Amino acid sequence: MLFYKGGYIVNLFLQQLINGLNVGSIYALIAIGYTMVYGIIKLINFAHGEIMMFGAYFAFIAATSFHLPVWAVLLSSMIIMAIIGVAIEFIAYRPLRNAPRLSALITAIGVSLFLQNLALIIFKPDPKVMPKIFPETIYKIGEIEISSTTLITIGLSLFFMVLLDLYIRKTKQGRAMRAVSEDKDAAILMGINVNRTISLTFAVGSALGALGGVLYSVAYIQVYPTMGVMPGLKAFIAAVLGGIGIIPGAMLGGFIIGMVETMTKAYLSTTWADAIVFAILIIVLLFKPTGILGKNTREKV
Repeated sequence: MLFYKGGYIVNLFLQQLINGLNVGSIYALIAIGYTMVYGIIKLINFAHGEIMMFGAYFAFIAATSFHLPVWAVLLSSMIIMAIIGVAIEFIAYRPLRNAPRLSALITAIGVSLFLQNLALIIFKPDPKVMPKIFPETIYKIGEIEISSTTLITIGLSLFFMVLLDLYIRKTKQGRAMRAVSEDKDAAILMGINVNRTISLTFAVGSALGALGGVLYSVAYIQVYPTMGVMPGLKAFIAAVLGGIGIIPGAMLGGFIIGMVETMTKAYLSTTWADAIVFAILIIVLLFKPTGILGKNTREKV
């Protein structure tokens, strides 16, 4: 009996570990968008959750109205949201690039509310049921069940994270992003087109946010205008936890937040999950505001 109980506890933990990886990989994708934008123009893009939401809606339309294959659903959603992300940067943020940071922050909140209400007008408030765009198969390892959707979600997230890391480190455009993030004025002197680099950063971040939105809607089935609010906030917390402006930190923070949320729901209560996640933000800001991978830097005044 004791052996059976011990086995059940281990199986439950391993099952929740897999669930945590699933949720955490989605948060990590969304958090990358936050951290890329902050790293290059020091702006918290609070409209990123709505980028995720619109990405899910476009995937829903591609799957239900045009009956596209799964790769085309993902690709079309990412491309459309990359274009919209660049448009948002050009229209809303670029004119405020030399304005006080508070002005840009308020504008980001305004863009978020605008996109939410635009979605309400276009798609109506009724939730849409996201179709199962991935083949659904359940694999059993002992008493542990893993769905093919979970494996695809984790696999796609890790693939694009590795691809982004290689892009940032190995390509000319990636090096330009790092240069602008380090010192924008010096990058200009080196002949880097800063506007193009910032637009490219918004495009990449928005595409990954759209992918996160599609995976989130597949996992939770529904698509609705306010669906990006809570996961967007949790992804922001993940970015802060890992070290805002640091891409590996966003990945690490996303997986940690996913694990914490899943384990809280499994072992404590679903009602405590969000509270504990937001408590992490408070603790990080109090004791290590630079995040896990961040370093303390002096700022000249």
